[in-house]
Amino acid sequence: MLLPSKIPQASSCKAKVLIFDFDGTVADTRTIALRILNELSQEFHFRSLPEEEIHEARNMTVQKLISFLGVSRWRVPMIARRGLAKFQERISEVKPIAEMPEILAELKSRGFQLGILTSNSEFSVTAFLKQHHIDCFEFISTSSKLLGKSREIRKLMKEHQWNADEIIYIGDETRDIEATKSVPIRIAAVTWGYNSASILATMDPDFIFDQPKQLLTLQPNH
Repeated sequence: MLLPSKIPQASSCKAKVLIFDFDGTVADTRTIALRILNELSQEFHFRSLPEEEIHEARNMTVQKLISFLGVSRWRVPMIARRGLAKFQERISEVKPIAEMPEILAELKSRGFQLGILTSNSEFSVTAFLKQHHIDCFEFISTSSKLLGKSREIRKLMKEHQWNADEIIYIGDETRDIEATKSVPIRIAAVTWGYNSASILATMDPDFIFDQPKQLLTLQPNH
């Protein structure tokens, strides 16, 4: 059961820049990601994740999931690189989250600057956006490290001379919340992706959205 949405109030919802995570937030990658994870479990000899354990996995941080699967931390970068390569081969199978293309277009029309910050590859993101005719993003930034988004956020802020209070990050995982809190910038946690509403709520994000259309409660700060 989903927890109640945490919708922004008029005084707190204004921003200049919306930075989106990709997997699970813009793109519906959960099914393909699970398939790839289980293929990698055979290749790298860690435990697979059957369908009946997905609910439990959605309530774990990425660190806890790595431990649950029995993956040695030193092997994570190697496994991640292999997973990205497999994902790139199947990017044509990935669909957008329902209603997301229209919502992104509306946010763009309202005057937001939109960008993507992801641990996926720029090639895959660009191919996905082209395939689905999504032309809303001004930049695509990637983090080669699974837990490296905070560093990339700071780089973007320095490059574009943005203040922290001008940005809202939109993501679906606990690691997204951890990254934004260390900067710090505001975050809208979305419950339609990888982590569950309950574990996202325990980390006290600024906003929690249960439906993509709730993104339209955000207001541009001109």
